[in-house]
Amino acid sequence: MSEQMFRGATGVGSMPGGDAREAAKTVAGTFEEFPHLPELPARGPGADMIGRTVGLLVDLYAHVEPSGWRISDRPGRDTRRARSWLGEDLDALEEHTQGYAGPLKVQAVGPWTLAAAVELRGGEAALADPGACRDLAASLAEGLRAHLAEVARRVPGAQLVLQLDEPSLTAVLRGQIRTASGYRTHRAVDRQLVESTLREVGAVCDGPLVVHSCAPDVPFALLRRAGASAVSFDFQLITERDEEAIGEAVEAGVRLLAGVVPSADTALSDPAGSVMGVRTLWRRLGLNPGTLAESVVITPTCGLAGASPAYARAALAHCVRAARSLADNPE
Repeated sequence: MSEQMFRGATGVGSMPGGDAREAAKTVAGTFEEFPHLPELPARGPGADMIGRTVGLLVDLYAHVEPSGWRISDRPGRDTRRARSWLGEDLDALEEHTQGYAGPLKVQAVGPWTLAAAVELRGGEAALADPGACRDLAASLAEGLRAHLAEVARRVPGAQLVLQLDEPSLTAVLRGQIRTASGYRTHRAVDRQLVESTLREVGAVCDGPLVVHSCAPDVPFALLRRAGASAVSFDFQLITERDEEAIGEAVEAGVRLLAGVVPSADTALSDPAGSVMGVRTLWRRLGLNPGTLAESVVITPTCGLAGASPAYARAALAHCVRAARSLADNPE
């Protein structure tokens, strides 16, 4: 992939409302150099983060229970709904990316957040069963391979970028995912197993792999070892403890999708002010200011599903202006 792959700005994934064509039009029109496939969870179960990814699984099915998504014996209404909405989203994306050539980001829930969220037939998370975790990861990999092929067919000029959403990853590593009873937590998963599984699932994409988490304490070093080309995170949650790992990742060639624009309705600062913290971090780490624009992509802090439509449009446009500011004035 060219050095242009991770320049500029893009979105995290979700958008408000339920109009797939309006969302695709907004994203493609705003991020002319790095659009993404929008997600619209306001439509309900099947359009939510977990349900959307459940719809991608191969030979594994799930349905909605009051407690969440639970493994089923066969595809039912909920799975069909998830697949139908994804089809609508792909139709809209195809319509608004005619003639497009360049990076295009596609998001799905990663194997560990999926295992922490999807329930086995008895109601416990798949995370409780190592065999179920393996099956889920293998099914996800097959589903992603087919999904990416479909996106490539619809947008033939696209250089596909796969983003795995892993907001529960740190909790999985620390043994902080609660059992169904709520009285205990699941045992921490071995870091080498977490790493190897992420690597295997991410390998289905011939292009770059992005791993996203808007939770605190993102495991930057683990993600780098797992083959992530970039890490997407909420920049406001970074602490001094994270800085050394971030510096090592950047020096190893990992790009940062830095969430600096608030994802909930608020007054937006000037674009230069939005990236001031990124510049400050760069100086503190002793990194070359000349590499800033090619190493950092500007995004919202997280998905925009909870924002108003007007604010979501403004926030995406603000990301583009902030990225331009970063490129024009790296010092």
